Amino acid sequence: MNLINIRFFSILFCILVAQTAGVQAARPNVLMIVVDDMNDWVGCMGGHPNASTPNIDRLAERGVLFTNAHCAAPVCNASRVATMTGLRPNSTGVYSNSVKWHQKLENVPSIPQHFKSNGYEVVGGGKVYHHMPGFNRESDWDFYFKQRFDGHFQQQLHRGEDVSSFRYPNGFPLNGIPAVKNLSRPPRNAREFDWGPLDRDVLETGDGEMIRWAAEFLKTEREKPFLLVAGIYRPHLPFYAPKKYFDRLTSDAVAVPSVLENDVADLPELGKAFANQRREDLRLVKAEGKYREMIHAYLASISYADALVGELLKALDSSPNSNETIVVFWSDHGWHFGEKEHLHKMTLWERATRIPFIVSMPGAAQLSPNCEAAIGLVDLFPTLISLCNLPSISRLDGNDISPLLSNPHIKWEVPALTTHGFGNHAVRTNRWRYIRYADGGEELYDHLNDPNEWHNLAVKSGTVKIREQLSQWLPVANAKPLSNKRIP
Repeated sequence: MNLINIRFFSILFCILVAQTAGVQAARPNVLMIVVDDMNDWVGCMGGHPNASTPNIDRLAERGVLFTNAHCAAPVCNASRVATMTGLRPNSTGVYSNSVKWHQKLENVPSIPQHFKSNGYEVVGGGKVYHHMPGFNRESDWDFYFKQRFDGHFQQQLHRGEDVSSFRYPNGFPLNGIPAVKNLSRPPRNAREFDWGPLDRDVLETGDGEMIRWAAEFLKTEREKPFLLVAGIYRPHLPFYAPKKYFDRLTSDAVAVPSVLENDVADLPELGKAFANQRREDLRLVKAEGKYREMIHAYLASISYADALVGELLKALDSSPNSNETIVVFWSDHGWHFGEKEHLHKMTLWERATRIPFIVSMPGAAQLSPNCEAAIGLVDLFPTLISLCNLPSISRLDGNDISPLLSNPHIKWEVPALTTHGFGNHAVRTNRWRYIRYADGGEELYDHLNDPNEWHNLAVKSGTVKIREQLSQWLPVANAKPLSNKRIP
């Protein structure tokens, strides 16, 4: 081979190497970690003084923490469908937990489906959509890991068994409230309404089983770029966690949320109705002297979920994929513990809509500033399309927030929108929360001066202009609710 040919093939080889490197850089891996019912009680968000989340905090330090991020809907199924399809409830009609979305929205693409159809290896496990079976479109995945559960009725649902035969661990509630079993009107979710320590190690639980599988996946070198979605069930009820997370502090030492007496007095009728839903559960917990204990168990469940996140990050950091993987962390919605005289979720207030949301880009070891822009989980799909150089999808409700990853302080004027039920919406900007219900009732809160949302300014005539401005962000059209039939 002469010198000219040698030079030619050397140049061609360099071009091919460069092109290959460019393709790999253009198509990073994605590790998406989803937690359930986790509000802003994580260390990096300062939501609760007793929160201990060192692994989530570490992820926030090497990525961008969106401190004003909000769910699309304050209920599991509707939130997860909106996040994974990029379509809000008012576009799909999925407002509740009952709708098996892919049976009604057959042609709607999802994040895993779009990645899979564009050359990614797509795997998932745990709770990504709502409780199985039936909510997860299995054709979207190359492989899906179905874990066992931790001693509650979801295990029987998962196996298709009759949930009327449900039994608590050891045959009785760990929280020691016999009233849960004996009340003529027990909590609506009585089979889940429990909390307490488990005599198991972190990776011996159902969630731990899934994390072990995901960690092993991360440790192996893959032939194609991958999307791995790990759905952690905690801190969803029942608040079960390994005992060591309860032992961090005693229930008596747990701080309780600041609440305003008769905080619902200035709410419109539908606001009062949302606050009243499942109020009997809150009254039961307080009457049984278990209020601090329940909060203690929730914090222990958050720490347990954080430890699971840590296992994934440890596996990623020691893997051959560490420098080519985007990490995304989000919760489907928040959770009330007495604010607005409410327990659970399913409201349009800050406690139910604000969630931890972190995006960490490959190789980002430096401390990244927080982003205070109001963004929604519905923005995730278009953002991942941009970051991974995938083909665009013409109809998505969210916005590409990748510019905020480069500069978290740029001006961002699009607010976050949360919907709960037909025609009920909350608009959240950097300063304001504006709620309008289907019957025209309104609420307005100034977070600059009233971060607890104790004073509804919509009843004041001087707020007409700001309410009119914020109302411009409300949806013009609201899809009719899809089937609301409860799951047997």
